Amino acid sequence: MNRSTDIPLVAGPTGRAHRFRRLAGTGLLATLAAMAATTLVAALARAGGVDFEIPDGGQAIPLPGFAVVTGFFSVVGVVIAAALLRWSVRPAERFRWTTVSLTAISMLPPLVSGADTATVCALLGLHLVPAAIVIPAVAHSLRTPDV
Repeated sequence: MNRSTDIPLVAGPTGRAHRFRRLAGTGLLATLAAMAATTLVAALARAGGVDFEIPDGGQAIPLPGFAVVTGFFSVVGVVIAAALLRWSVRPAERFRWTTVSLTAISMLPPLVSGADTATVCALLGLHLVPAAIVIPAVAHSLRTPDV
């Protein structure tokens, strides 16, 4: 038996480091896509007549604010995913349950904000846009590879 044929060749990083790098790359791309999509949808809603004015502050939410908040909470989601990747036996399943629950909870503030109906509906939709982008992408990168 030839020793050179007994050793499997592996190209690139393997194991935990590879999964963390894949998660970070996927998370970054999903975050950027979510920021762009959320800002675009907010701009379209504003062009359609939604003022995004919250009664307590008296000022409208600026378009860059949507990108910043989306980026921040998407990165928080990627950090949660990294923790689950490290400490959970089923990180993808746990991530989906956690983030869907957090998305549902995040919809409460617009509902109690006292803003007009158009603003509340737009804000609820704007919570779903990044969730629809980030959650599936990151959950897919958390799946255990079939070996």
